[in-house]
Amino acid sequence: KILDKKQIEKEKMGLILAVNKGSPRDPALILMEYRGNPKSKELTAIVGKGITFDTGGLNLKPHGSMDTMKCDMGGAGVVFGTMKALASLGLKVNVIGVVPTTENSIDGNSYKPGDVYKSFLGKTIEIVDAEGRLVLADALAYTVQNYKPSQIIDFATLTGAIQIALGSEASGLFSNNDALANSLMRSGSETFERLWRMPMYEEYRDLLKSDIADMKNVGGRPGGAISAAHFLQEFVNKTPWAHCDIAATAFLSEGKRYLPKYATGVGVRLMTDFFENL
Repeated sequence: KILDKKQIEKEKMGLILAVNKGSPRDPALILMEYRGNPKSKELTAIVGKGITFDTGGLNLKPHGSMDTMKCDMGGAGVVFGTMKALASLGLKVNVIGVVPTTENSIDGNSYKPGDVYKSFLGKTIEIVDAEGRLVLADALAYTVQNYKPSQIIDFATLTGAIQIALGSEASGLFSNNDALANSLMRSGSETFERLWRMPMYEEYRDLLKSDIADMKNVGGRPGGAISAAHFLQEFVNKTPWAHCDIAATAFLSEGKRYLPKYATGVGVRLMTDFFENL
């Protein structure tokens, strides 16, 4: 099922629409359901950031930083690849795959830094930069409200900060649930798509305080990957949730071991193993 721009407007997903404002191409919210165990009430949601190209918007990315931004849909790639694997293997699990997708282009209609937009959840957001977490926020909230999943996992090429912290040998893992985090880390070890769990101390949430809205979407450079995860956590309510920041692992400038140059497909093997052992 694909929600087009009119349906996204009807659902009042103000953050997806804000990111899309500078693009001549419409946004979409792609929903895929796999029911491999219809007798079970358990449902896992996987959500992937689908920014098809990121110019940076009015905060235009500097020379050289934009060259690889076709990889900014890496999280969406994880969702599509995982859903295909589940169906091919016939695994006895129930999964909803969600991809919020648009490009972040530059135009006179683009959102301006400091603008305030209302999210699907109703929270007002002061937009500083960082469009990916905006589309994810609306998608996460929509998924929780409409599908009520038992657990929700998102994948996103979200922050340069995670590359500074971990390099390209591990993806950053953030979670509000130890059991879910431990299961993902085990699958990461089994598939060599390793995850490293990062702290989610409440003090990092304070970095998102805003004087003019319910919250900002960026907390600054120090602890940037953590404050980004805190922003996403605001949109999952109390659902067991995990966020995988694959910004440094989804796209490589040089191949290594079994990984090719450029797109690596990181996350698909991880999630297939996770569902095999769910």
